[in-house]
Amino acid sequence: MPHPQISHVVIVGASVAGVKLAQCLRSEGFTGAVTLVDAEDDPLYDKPPLSKDYLSGVSSAPEIALTTLDDLNAREISARFGVSAVSLDPATKTLALSDGSELSYDALVIATGARARLTPWASLPGVHVLRTRADADELRKEIVAGRHLAVIGAGFVGAEAAATALKAGLRVTIIEPLGAPMGRAMNAEVGGIFADKHRHEGAEFRFGISVERVEPIGERCRLLLTDGSALDVDAVLLGIGAVANTEWLQSSGVSIDNGIVCDATLAAVGVPDVYAIGDVARFTNDRHPDSVRLEHWTSAADQALLVAHNIAHPDDPRSYNPTEYVWSDQYDWKIQIVGLTGSDHWTIVGDPAADRFAIVYGVDTQPVQGVVIVNWPRALIDSRRSVASAVATGDLTERLRRLLVASKAAV
Repeated sequence: MPHPQISHVVIVGASVAGVKLAQCLRSEGFTGAVTLVDAEDDPLYDKPPLSKDYLSGVSSAPEIALTTLDDLNAREISARFGVSAVSLDPATKTLALSDGSELSYDALVIATGARARLTPWASLPGVHVLRTRADADELRKEIVAGRHLAVIGAGFVGAEAAATALKAGLRVTIIEPLGAPMGRAMNAEVGGIFADKHRHEGAEFRFGISVERVEPIGERCRLLLTDGSALDVDAVLLGIGAVANTEWLQSSGVSIDNGIVCDATLAAVGVPDVYAIGDVARFTNDRHPDSVRLEHWTSAADQALLVAHNIAHPDDPRSYNPTEYVWSDQYDWKIQIVGLTGSDHWTIVGDPAADRFAIVYGVDTQPVQGVVIVNWPRALIDSRRSVASAVATGDLTERLRRLLVASKAAV
C-alpha cells in the first residue's frame, strides 16, 4: 500500500535513472500513481551504446530500448513525453510543464540528468555532441570509412566514440589539453597506457593543447589550435564534459551547486519531499565527505533503487553508500573501474601487451581505493569485494598476482 501521505510520485526525466525508479517503485510495493515526464518524445533508450554499437550501426533503436510504453502501461505508470518541466513550487507541490499544464505531486524525483557542454561554435555544420539518440543519429552520418573525425576531449565518451570511428575505417585525431586520455579518472601515467592502445589502433593525439575556434571550410571544418597549428577535418565531436540540467529549478528553493545538493538519502536539500537521482544528484556520504556527482549508469540504477525504497518505505530510510563501478568498451578492451581511482599511488598487475591487466590504487598497508581492470572478469570479482570491504591494497595486489600466475599455469 502507498504511504498515506504519498499517493502520487512524479519523476522528471525518463532515462535510466527515471525509468528504473518507476519500475522499482512497483517492485517495492508502491501502488499509488506514478508519472514519468520527459522533454524527449521517445526517451526510453539506454545511453551507453550511443558511443559504441548504436553509433556504429551494429545495434538498432529497439535493441537499446530501456522499456516500452506497453510495459509502462502494464505497470500503471503514466508517461508525459515531449514536454519539459519549467518550474517547481514546493509550497503547493506543483510542477509546471512547457505545454502550460501542471502536475501535483506528493513526492517528486528529479532525474533530469546532464547535457553536453557546448562551445561558441557548437552549432556549426559538422560539429557534433553525443548525449542523446538524436545526437548519435546525426554523428552516425559522419561514420564513413576514409573520413577524418576530430574528437575534442578524451574522456570516456570521446575515447569510446574515437574507438568506434577507428574501427569503422575513419582517420581520428583526438585533441586533449591533459597529457593522456581519461587522465582525470585514472591519472596521467595510467592514462598513458590507454593512449598507447589508441595509438596502436591508429588514433592520432594532440596532447597539451586546446581548440581556440572552429571555422567552416566548404563542407569541412578547420580547427585552430592553441599551439598555433590548424587541422582540417570532415567532422568534429565535442566531448568536453557535461552540465547538470537544473536551470528550471533556480527559483524553487532547491539547493543547487553544479547539480542538486542532496543528503545521504538523496533527498534534495532545501525543500521537502523532493529527491534527485542520476547525473543531476550531488550527495555526501561516508565515502564522499565532499559532495560529488557520479555520472555513471550503475550509479543511476543504484540510486533509483534506493529512492524507490525510501519513498515506498519512508519509515525505514536508507543512505546511499555505493562502491562505485563503471565500464567502458574500447576496441577489444573491456575496461571496468571499481571505487575511487586516479591517485598517484598505483601498482600494475599483468601486462597491457597481453590485453589483460589490473591497476590497483592505494598505499600498500592502507585500504584499497580503487581498481581499473581490463579483460579480467575474475579480478573484477575480487576487486569489487575488496574495495567494498576496505581490504589492504597490498593484500589485493598480492592476490591478483597469484591469480594471474594460476591463470597462466592453467593455459
